[in-house]
Amino acid sequence: MTIPTEADWDTAPTLIDGAMELELTARDCNLRYWLTAVPEGTLRGRLDGHAPDLVVPDYMRSGPLWRAITQEYAFRSVAEEKATRGLAYLVPIAPDTDTMEFYTTQVFDECRHAMVFRQHLIALGTPEAEIVEAIPRFAGSYLDSVLAPLEDMALRIMRDDRDFIGGVVMMAIILEGALAPAAELSERKWRPLDPAAADIDKGAGIDEIRHLTVGAAIARQYLLDNPHERPRVLDLIQRGMRLWSQLPTHEMVLRREELFQEGMLEQAAVVGDYEIWPGRRLIDTTPDERLDAAERWADDMKHKRLVYMGLDVG
Repeated sequence: MTIPTEADWDTAPTLIDGAMELELTARDCNLRYWLTAVPEGTLRGRLDGHAPDLVVPDYMRSGPLWRAITQEYAFRSVAEEKATRGLAYLVPIAPDTDTMEFYTTQVFDECRHAMVFRQHLIALGTPEAEIVEAIPRFAGSYLDSVLAPLEDMALRIMRDDRDFIGGVVMMAIILEGALAPAAELSERKWRPLDPAAADIDKGAGIDEIRHLTVGAAIARQYLLDNPHERPRVLDLIQRGMRLWSQLPTHEMVLRREELFQEGMLEQAAVVGDYEIWPGRRLIDTTPDERLDAAERWADDMKHKRLVYMGLDVG
């Protein structure tokens, strides 16, 4: 089988590069594409999101690194589960077969992401029988303060209003588009400390490239075909951005980065001279610097995708 470059484990671009530079449509990424690209490409030999021989180091099972990653992965597992349930409302209202197939595969992708984040929490030491109760405890109040308002807005659009293009934009620009850069940061920072976690992030990122680029392509074509809808879609995006700006996401991620910083310095010998990006050693970075980078990536990616869609939100 020929695995598409963007879905091949060894040749796929980074999430940020792929989401900003690639152009993929629902026809490019329909069910036939997915059946080759994902099970035989991205996931081959990686049932839990990483190679079976990668194990959690002992220093990841307690202390600040454990707190940082359990908070992150608990939050992300719930976010991916909510995305799974919400996106399912787009499948029956998709306007054509390729688009229906694409969103069917995205539902499966998001469900798998939730699973591998949960599985890694178990690998980190949480008993499987306790994982359901542990996840809200790890994620804390941010499930209510961050995820609940976003879920409410998304469900009003996709479930209650049955607004297909509104749901596409909500997911590709407001939700996944804003959260994806933090996932890119996660892969980079965990690489020397928890390679299994970094691989989980890498695999999820390969999927997100597809989700973000196809979503943007669907919205772009819809607006070309229905220019009268531009003000309504633009208003929806602006409302979503206002909501996002009111949520304590910066506070949430900064708290995790502070825990990571404490644990990283304790394991400085493990981190060594590893560079989080060219010319910058991870060990020399600060929580604010890493968070600023992720937020800058988010702004750049959002701007480029909105320009591609023909929208200018100022």
